[in-house]
Amino acid sequence: MSEKETGELFEKLNISKSQLPKILLSDAALPESCAVGDIIKIERINSDGKAAVYYRVVV
Repeated sequence: MSEKETGELFEKLNISKSQLPKILLSDAALPESCAVGDIIKIERINSDGKAAVYYRVVV
């Protein structure tokens, strides 16, 4: 996510970076371009066809 998107997310959810769930840099699902401290957005479509969005910070 870009710095602008990250700032908007933190303001919208009223949280800080340290409050986000963590994901390991070694996780196979992460793109190779990820670095420690990056915030990623994960979107999944559930069986109802609705999108579920998750945010994680790379550690």
